[in-house]
Amino acid sequence: MKKLFLLMFAGLLAISCTSKQNTQQQAEEPTKKALVLYYSVTNTTKQMAEYIQQKTGADIEAIELVNPYPTEFDAIGQRRNEETSAGILPELKPLKANLDNYDIIFLGYPIWGGVYALPVKTLLKSGALNGKKVVPFCTSGSSGVKQSVDELKKDVPSVQIPASIGMRSSLMDKMPAAVDRMLISLGLIEGQNEPWADYSAQQAPTAEETEIFNAAISTYPMMNGTKAVSVGSRTTSKGTDYKFIGEANGAKMDIYVTKENSGAAPYFTGVDR
Repeated sequence: MKKLFLLMFAGLLAISCTSKQNTQQQAEEPTKKALVLYYSVTNTTKQMAEYIQQKTGADIEAIELVNPYPTEFDAIGQRRNEETSAGILPELKPLKANLDNYDIIFLGYPIWGGVYALPVKTLLKSGALNGKKVVPFCTSGSSGVKQSVDELKKDVPSVQIPASIGMRSSLMDKMPAAVDRMLISLGLIEGQNEPWADYSAQQAPTAEETEIFNAAISTYPMMNGTKAVSVGSRTTSKGTDYKFIGEANGAKMDIYVTKENSGAAPYFTGVDR
């Protein structure tokens, strides 16, 4: 009987030790989740980053520089041009977050010269995002997200990009709805998106479509002189979206315009050069 008791005790002790060891291993293994990692100078990208964090419950961290950029637009451009000409990338402060602990990384940045700000290029060149699942989000005066996503794929060929989103700085009031749509599509928040049809085939714009185009770009001086060459459209519950092929100084670009049913003036949402 005594021998049987000792064998049973030993068995229970072994189970207890194994259970304790498994619990300890689980505690040591970090739970993978989402991180909102962003760079912002004027706080516009920060606003978008914080909204994504609030909706998803993700961790959040700002990319910080050893020598921060100035906040004035012209001064930023001057330093960026000097660094680009010299082949210099700005030095970053070490990240607090361990990127290995995250399943998905929302990467936010302002658009500089059509692509992401140089501090983000520093991060990419470090290899920190190699093989990661990344959702780029950007803010800009006019540029869409496409060119920066293409550049990101060149800098980090192993990156996985399930979605991306860009917002013009002047349309940040429409940012929450646009971000919600993306997060729903990724299955990160609950909700149902209205299905959007593809744009119709490109054709010569009508007089009415040309008027819509001109009205939409008239508020942005850098688009002066741009002409609508062709247009495709799609209808949504809120109005009509247009994809114009525009041309200026011999260069063609995709220009996206929305005209809402509310009767408000049409506005352009971004341009892909």
